Amino acid sequence: MEKKIIGKAYVLGDNIDTDQIIPAEHLVYSTSDPEELRKYGHFALSSVPIEKAGLPDGGKVFIEGENYKSDYNIIISGTNFGCGSSREHAPLALQVAGVKVVIAESYARIFYRNSVDGGFLIPYESQVKLNDKIKTGETLEIDVDANKIINHSNGKSYQLNPLGDVFEIVEAGGLFEFARSSGMIS
Repeated sequence: MEKKIIGKAYVLGDNIDTDQIIPAEHLVYSTSDPEELRKYGHFALSSVPIEKAGLPDGGKVFIEGENYKSDYNIIISGTNFGCGSSREHAPLALQVAGVKVVIAESYARIFYRNSVDGGFLIPYESQVKLNDKIKTGETLEIDVDANKIINHSNGKSYQLNPLGDVFEIVEAGGLFEFARSSGMIS
């Protein structure tokens, strides 16, 4: 896993639920078929209400045209990110779309655990509200060792809550890979 992640931010509002992250009608695709798996990326964040998409001015699409990879690999959100149903397809869809890090004020516990257990992405919690300080399209650098965001677009930096033990699980590629690599299971 990269210790420094540089990319463009996509900013969302509060209470982004799993049906907004990957709508239920798109859960029909196989995750083991590479072509069908791309559909999860293509439809990622496709049901976010326009007023919560690409904040602060709204209306920015996450996936352009028929692509399945987004131009944005860092998500900045408010409170209660990933609320709603317990679908593990939500962090998977973001990963397929190219997201490496989600930074939110708080998470729904099930989304946070699914992100870590599957090794899909790094779920950071911010120490301050960031979705009103960072704009969609700004270039950010996440320093994983320092738990810090540097906004290269305006020079500001923000501290993140340390990941603790979950970093090792995400870095290993998920809970089962971590258990294998640490000798807990064969």
